[in-house]
Amino acid sequence: MTWLVWRQYRAQGAIASVLLAVAAAVILADRFHIASEWHSIIVRCAGNSGCLQQNGPLVNGVVSDLPYLSLILPVVLGMLWGAPLVAHELEARTSDFAWVQSVTRTRWLTAKAGWLLLAAAACGAVLAALTTWWSGPINALSASAFAPGQFDTQGIVPIGYAVFAMAIGIAAGTVARRTLPAIAVTLAGFIALRLVISNFLRPHYLAAVTTYYSVTGSFTPRGQAWVLSQGAVSRAGVVVAAGWGDLYPALPASCQKLLPAAGGGKGASLTAVFSCMKAHGWRGFVTYQPADRYWPFQGIETGLYLLLATALIGVTFLVIRRRDA
Repeated sequence: MTWLVWRQYRAQGAIASVLLAVAAAVILADRFHIASEWHSIIVRCAGNSGCLQQNGPLVNGVVSDLPYLSLILPVVLGMLWGAPLVAHELEARTSDFAWVQSVTRTRWLTAKAGWLLLAAAACGAVLAALTTWWSGPINALSASAFAPGQFDTQGIVPIGYAVFAMAIGIAAGTVARRTLPAIAVTLAGFIALRLVISNFLRPHYLAAVTTYYSVTGSFTPRGQAWVLSQGAVSRAGVVVAAGWGDLYPALPASCQKLLPAAGGGKGASLTAVFSCMKAHGWRGFVTYQPADRYWPFQGIETGLYLLLATALIGVTFLVIRRRDA
């Protein structure tokens, strides 16, 4: 069966290898340019951390979209390799011939799905490693490791995405028994789940940390922390997000009068406003995920996608074993 899978997918494997080699060459060449720019910034801003934030992006144009290959590759593999894996065999009825031979359905599916899942993981790992290395100086400059487009394209999560996309393609093709519907389900399912997990589940993998501080001072989480929300909270528990538009109506009348925009606070400064807020029991707050949770979050998300992929492959085996030839 291994030899048969190789003969069936050797052309696709060769094409994927060439495309990965081209992507690697582009990433390697551009990384040296980025490293040179980053070294110049480090020398120019030596001893001045604020100077780093005054520099523009290290990359612009199409090259800046290179990391998104780590998001595009998994779904492409799922659509072009995973979806036809079983669906094409069922459409062409070649599965009937295989199943009446000495090869059992379980062995047939194990060999075909196993090798493609392994290939997807390898492709995702190679591209993720290249992207992570390429993004090193950019991460140091932007200090936003949890940001969409950075967290999703680096580390180990692209491996989970690739395995899941392949699994959903295989499962969709097995259930639908048609290649084109399976491709559509793979694309829609991958995008939908990615949006749900990144927007609703990821911020809550671990309980967020909330730090309260005096409104006359300030607080910035250490490192590349992920700030989920910030603002002010009153003694009575009234929470207002950062921004004067929402804060003004919630302030006591005596503090409102101190705002220059109120017209009655001539000569008053924001310091007086904050002092008034402090006197009335207001505190600032920041809710965030600490920077040292980056790798735990990577592990949790990767494990979640691998668990979903395992469930999908389990469904595939169940359908194949119970389906009439």
